[in-house]
Amino acid sequence: MREIQAQAISKAVAELAVEACCRLPRDVYEAFKTSQAGEPSPVGRNILEQLITNADIAAKEEMPICQDTGMAVIFADLGQEARITGGAFEDAVNEGIRRGYVDGYLRKSMVAEPLFERANTRDNTPAIIHTRIVPGDRLRIRMAPKGAGSENKSVLKMLVPADGIEGVRKVVLDAVLAAGSNSCPPMVIGVGIGGTMDMAAVCAKRAAARDLGSSNPDPRYAAFEEELLVLLNKTGIGPQGLGGRTTVLKVHVEWFPTHIASLPVAVNINCHAARHAEIVL
Repeated sequence: MREIQAQAISKAVAELAVEACCRLPRDVYEAFKTSQAGEPSPVGRNILEQLITNADIAAKEEMPICQDTGMAVIFADLGQEARITGGAFEDAVNEGIRRGYVDGYLRKSMVAEPLFERANTRDNTPAIIHTRIVPGDRLRIRMAPKGAGSENKSVLKMLVPADGIEGVRKVVLDAVLAAGSNSCPPMVIGVGIGGTMDMAAVCAKRAAARDLGSSNPDPRYAAFEEELLVLLNKTGIGPQGLGGRTTVLKVHVEWFPTHIASLPVAVNINCHAARHAEIVL
């Protein structure tokens, strides 16, 4: 059985935190350029140019793309033939977040308790960790910092099967219309369908963190992703909500089997800084 040291995990996560917050992913950067070339609104084109410039400055100066460096959301796929040694996995991840956010001078946004004192943890821990056990002996870690401006516009609806695809389409459209300029468009939309209420939300979160060049492997869902993209870009919200064709850069859909009487739908929105970074140990 292959061993992975906890300290190696902490080091990798610390580096991911800085990379994700300071360097816009290449897929998102290229989507800005493509959208700018096809954006009919002069204001929209100007905003997209500013977003490109902002990303260039952030990467060059190693400064955050956005002041809201977000909650640290971690997706971890741990190979069942690997063993974590030298410490607990979640402790190692949180130590990495602590180092990355403190040593990297990233804004600390986590509060220790959500309702009463809301005291800041001062190191952006704890991370939100989603772990899957998968075949193999590697550990794949994807970090997707999540700011509140977009996260606050997330939606979860418990539909029934009779609502069908029309019901799902309406939930997604209503969510984007309600978000408007508050989620700093152009947005990346993650849609989760099926499972239980919590599984639908996790599917939506995973979908929102996917690479923009990816499509759902099921051709029916891939076609639905493209259909939703066209629909949402007809809203006219545009870059930063000031009008135009580029309201959404991409729509990703993930699904999970569900109960015969259920059709849960979750929508998770990423702002234009759809940050993600990944490493395999």
